[in-house]
Amino acid sequence: MQRQSRHTKYFTLREALDLITAPCEYGASGHLSDPASADSEDEADFVEGIDPCQDNVDNVEEEGTEVSCSTEAAPTPEGSRGRGRSRMTCPPAKRGKRSRSLSGDAAAWMSEKDPDSLPHPLPNFCPKRKPGIYFDRAAIKTLCVKTNKNAAKNIAAGKNFTWTDLTEAELYHYIGITLYMGVLKLPKMRDFWRVNSIFHVQYPSEVMTRDRFLTITWNIHMSDPAEDTINDRKKGTTDYDCLHRLRPLYDSLRVACKAAYHPQQNLSVDECMVSTKARVALKQYIKSKPTKWGIKLFVLSDNTGYTVDFNIYTGRSTLVTGKGLPALFHRLHDLGFGACGTFRDTRVGVPKSKLNALTKKSPRGTISWIREGPLIFIKWIDTREVSVCSTLHSALSGDTVKRMCKAEGQHRVDLSDQQIGSYSSWRKSRKWYVTVLHHFIDIAVTNSYLVSKELCGRLEQQPMTHQDFQEQLIAELCGVSPQSGTKSYQHIPVAIVEGASGQNKATKGRPKCRLCGKCTPFKCEACKVALCVIVDRNCHRAYHTSTTAV
Repeated sequence: MQRQSRHTKYFTLREALDLITAPCEYGASGHLSDPASADSEDEADFVEGIDPCQDNVDNVEEEGTEVSCSTEAAPTPEGSRGRGRSRMTCPPAKRGKRSRSLSGDAAAWMSEKDPDSLPHPLPNFCPKRKPGIYFDRAAIKTLCVKTNKNAAKNIAAGKNFTWTDLTEAELYHYIGITLYMGVLKLPKMRDFWRVNSIFHVQYPSEVMTRDRFLTITWNIHMSDPAEDTINDRKKGTTDYDCLHRLRPLYDSLRVACKAAYHPQQNLSVDECMVSTKARVALKQYIKSKPTKWGIKLFVLSDNTGYTVDFNIYTGRSTLVTGKGLPALFHRLHDLGFGACGTFRDTRVGVPKSKLNALTKKSPRGTISWIREGPLIFIKWIDTREVSVCSTLHSALSGDTVKRMCKAEGQHRVDLSDQQIGSYSSWRKSRKWYVTVLHHFIDIAVTNSYLVSKELCGRLEQQPMTHQDFQEQLIAELCGVSPQSGTKSYQHIPVAIVEGASGQNKATKGRPKCRLCGKCTPFKCEACKVALCVIVDRNCHRAYHTSTTAV
């Protein structure tokens, strides 16, 4: 999908919608499952699990020669805020001998009065990858097929509900309503269909009935139920996949997030919690997070809040090297990546020197540091001792920043969490994988908005606000006009079938009354509910004055 060739403001919304649903044919959408049909070589490489620059580095290092990594940016209109066309040839950092981690009293900690400089600055950054899609049509079809199978399984198990096969159009409507619930908050899901309340909203009932929405919610599924049963029998063995119920969308969305967008230069790795109280072994507890219990994800995001990649934590890794954080930072620097992060004094490779070290009595603002080639270890005193190691910074640049303080008893969340949580589609569910599915939807929607915002910047257009983007997106997913909510009705009885004549006046279109169960030719204009209005039985008035009717 070559989106650079379009220049209308509507394109940013329409294409952003395609980022989530991609309703066009596979040949036109650049289906990610087929490398031959990808929009760029990068997307095809990501589908096949290839990172060209990384593979080139590994191959050249084995031969002992220099690395040349060239990247080219997409064309940008002259004078825009986007990135122009450029090329970059970046030789790797020299792989000479470097000092390893200090131990004992081999060196002393330096202070802020001691000069420091970065030995080898990192090369310039030049982005390359083009935007793409997130939820393609194959993902939507997978959700429909698996949900229909799960509903059939539940019916066979004796559960009582009415079901018709879920279609792609209905699934778009369902996703649209869940996003609508994220923008407009009500206490309970059923409240969106209440008619006898001052908080009555008519939009959801125009798109889908309450019972149909709830039935889809009960049965929505990402994996094959029969394969779930087979996988559950493998619990306790190495063949068991604890993410089997997420696997189809989990894998495809991760590939799409990496292939569809070239991130900014500055990236961060952070923990994210998807709140759930379900009984599942994956559930974790993190005291420092606002959501303390839930499914933990490690998220790679850039400085716009875009989710580049994510990984669900399933337990301690079996691939631990034992070399520690400093060894990782040295390795990243050799590959041309700078890194910065906090460390603990007890970790492998961290300097153990006590000479000139900070103490509990050191005043706030005191700094001490030790450098090992490109890697520097810095400590300073805030409300407590803060320890940071970096291959990007010198010990003291002279810059100042504002201290992070608590707002209303809590620290600010990172930008990625803030963007995703602003209009989240999350609702409480007893099934943990349904909660994670809604988080997947939030990731796709938020990434789509950020891509739309960046494209508007390149075209020198005013981007929509996050809320406006959500509202337009919901309207298109649900197939209704964004202004449909302005239409007003009064709660007055009207004929169910207008224009009937002769015998049809007494027989045609007479459903059962919602209250008394007898046939009636009338309905409420606003509620669309069949209700009697006759001399000895005014169910219309009784229905709208009742406090229990829904």
